[in-house]
Amino acid sequence: MNLDPTFLNNLAIVLTGFGAAFLLALWVSLVIWTYRDIRNRSRDNLVQILSTILVGLLNLPGVLVYLVLRPPRTLEDEYQRTLEEEALLAAIEDQLLCPGCERRVKENWMLCPNCQTKLKKNCHECGELMELSWNICPHCGTPELGMRRENLSMDDVLRNLNVDEPEEEKIGETENVEGEAEK
Repeated sequence: MNLDPTFLNNLAIVLTGFGAAFLLALWVSLVIWTYRDIRNRSRDNLVQILSTILVGLLNLPGVLVYLVLRPPRTLEDEYQRTLEEEALLAAIEDQLLCPGCERRVKENWMLCPNCQTKLKKNCHECGELMELSWNICPHCGTPELGMRRENLSMDDVLRNLNVDEPEEEKIGETENVEGEAEK
């Protein structure tokens, strides 16, 4: 089989052209990939430009250097991580602490079991727990005892006031009523 030297020369030129085109495409794609990757990993424009120039000048060795030096996490990963940390901190902060001893207490406790600090009070009407600073029960709407009521006259206040008689007078009255009933 006889090979024509011009054919081999033309074949070598074509293969060299394809190889050069491949290397050029590889170089351009590595530069573009590096630019996109560093944009996802850093907001610093100088770092983005330097990384792209490093890969543009050094090609494959530049990519290896870039892979060693690039930030390990993307900005999206960092954002998700900070969201998780904030959620954990919010969950920790939501746990109630005793103002006296700074230990964790539960929401439905009236007293701290460690230092006996009063945490909540009962509504005098419905008996539900209320915060110490509340003047009106959020469950039944009853104002706290001793709280000033707006737009009430003195007669209205005295009319609603239950004045209890001393026990001795009540006992005496019940004896009189029983004695009259026997007569």
